[in-house]
Amino acid sequence: MSWDPRRIPSQTGKVFAITGGNGGLGFFTAFQLAEAGASIILACRNRERADAAAAAIRRRLPAADVSVVILDVSSLESVRRAGAELGALPRLDGLIENAGLVHFPRERSETEDGFELVLATNFLGHFALVEHVLPALERTPGSRIVTLGSLATEITGLHLDDLQLTKKYSGWQAYGQSKILMSVFGYELDRRLGLAGSGVRALVAHPGYAITGRSPIVPGVSEPSFGQRFADNLQGLWAQGKDRGAWPIVRAAADPEAFDYSSRATDVAPAPVFYGPRFRVKGAPIHAKPADSTTGPYVGRAVWTEARALTGADYLDV
Repeated sequence: MSWDPRRIPSQTGKVFAITGGNGGLGFFTAFQLAEAGASIILACRNRERADAAAAAIRRRLPAADVSVVILDVSSLESVRRAGAELGALPRLDGLIENAGLVHFPRERSETEDGFELVLATNFLGHFALVEHVLPALERTPGSRIVTLGSLATEITGLHLDDLQLTKKYSGWQAYGQSKILMSVFGYELDRRLGLAGSGVRALVAHPGYAITGRSPIVPGVSEPSFGQRFADNLQGLWAQGKDRGAWPIVRAAADPEAFDYSSRATDVAPAPVFYGPRFRVKGAPIHAKPADSTTGPYVGRAVWTEARALTGADYLDV
């Protein structure tokens, strides 16, 4: 089936939770799914910003069903509280793990749990969240978990012997490594779900080069300055707005043909399902080729083992 990101199939009756849904890619993902009729849960750290995003969606879509759950993915305690709330839902068609630090700190810093900040925010919190949310996903036929990759996975490496970058820290390495981990996690998660006989699926999407200054203005949510819009529009040949950056994420969440649910081999790793822009940095969402650093059962098992040891999350031990 061809996919038109401006006319996605009806999502009426479906429920999606989006971490970091108060701004950027998360907001536009939430808006596009709400526009298609889905009920939206914005799982965000800041109540004021989350409420502003919910209000912005309702201004444009008066009938939209939008609610807020407070979630700070850098805190395991917050993950447990929000995860319990989401996991108790009678229905959850999709968990979109979008929240993360893009503007990484220059100096290494740690969370209250003792984790390197970028690692905790972009990966470990999301890894732990799935354990709590799985019950609601398992209750919902055809449900999905979408993790977010990045083009950064193609230009940085993974230090499995030093995930917390205690030996040598750089903000770029922390960010790039966290996005590799999220991609690896998505593929390994789908493999383990299959081995466990689950009907839940997991897949990965990346937004290309999506920047604020080329995004639509949304009062209270997305308000780039004149200078930022001018500077970002100079990159128009290779950049797109975050509204279009959300297209691969929305397709990953809503494309009815992303998977063949009728047949699923559980004795081998399933082929990774990965969406990205047609022209790598921009364009309509298509099936894309994952970065070599993100695939393979060895790296998946190794990442899972490390994440479980750090977070204490204990699920899908297959």
